[in-house]
Amino acid sequence: MIERLGCAIGGLADPEHPGDVAATVRAIEDAGYESAWSYEAFGADCFTPLAWWGAHTRTMRLGTDIAQMAARPPTGMAMAAMSLDQLSEGRAVIGLGLSGPQVVEGWYGMPFERPLGWTREYVAIMRAAIAGERVALEGKTYRLPAEGGSGLGRPIRSTLRGGRTDIPICLGAEGPKNISLAAEIADGWLPTNFSPSADEWYRERLELGFARRPGGRPENFEIAPAVSVAFGPDLETAADRIRPFLAYQIGANGAVNMNFHLNAVARLGFEEPCREIQAKFIAGDREGMVAAVPTEMIEAVALVGPPEKIRADLETKWNKCVATSLIARARFDDLIQLAEVFRTITGAAQRQPA
Repeated sequence: MIERLGCAIGGLADPEHPGDVAATVRAIEDAGYESAWSYEAFGADCFTPLAWWGAHTRTMRLGTDIAQMAARPPTGMAMAAMSLDQLSEGRAVIGLGLSGPQVVEGWYGMPFERPLGWTREYVAIMRAAIAGERVALEGKTYRLPAEGGSGLGRPIRSTLRGGRTDIPICLGAEGPKNISLAAEIADGWLPTNFSPSADEWYRERLELGFARRPGGRPENFEIAPAVSVAFGPDLETAADRIRPFLAYQIGANGAVNMNFHLNAVARLGFEEPCREIQAKFIAGDREGMVAAVPTEMIEAVALVGPPEKIRADLETKWNKCVATSLIARARFDDLIQLAEVFRTITGAAQRQPA
């Protein structure tokens, strides 16, 4: 059941007017949103905006959805997480993801190898650093202290003290094995291209991971899909606002033979249109790529249409699935309207402004 609303603001939403972004985040917090989330790809980083937003808000959790693992060594990610958490007085949530080979190899210059093992080692090192332990690991991706070199390296403990030692770490996962890994080693799962129609499949993947986890499923394991939201006078008008974004994700946001977004949507029963969208992109037909996105696909992974339809979808689909939170990707006016619809369902605001 959806218990909390968050908003995906992105990176530098308006780099020419950062003050406007701060005002927007404050207004979103006052509207009842419990968390704000940033992302990074190969433009703005995800931590700098969160620090800015944190200075202009009071209680919103500040999350990365996602911070790219190839961008920083795990100890560097832990340093950023601990710094943000202390500055915000315990509001940080760290969502991690590896991205795909085009970004990992093309932007960060690292080989895209052993993604599951890479993630497992990364989280283990982060947890040790955040817990204040001396960090040492002999893994296949990471060796701390490093092998070779001067031979003078030694296990080191962070000098940062006084903050939380259990900052939540979530995984942004789309593939079946990665979803299970999130359930096994993380504090939450941050899916994209999530659909309530695949709820049983998600639960099966999660249970495989929880079964390998000492103690089973944690009580507060968070499942927070990022969901595009568009209100409109009718379904098609609203869906047209989401169509270009979804077309880009499926057609352009990944290699031809390794596109995790395409695979996630194809598993929902849209294999044929996904391949058509990709083919249109490869052929340079951007208009055709967008037109190839069926409205049924948009409905499966987004909240679109008039207010009464979005309310009905929340009540009959999203509130009955495995998700515990919803991270809305939307324009400011849609975010405010979604908060109003959500309040009519819950019967009260998530919390009152301080």
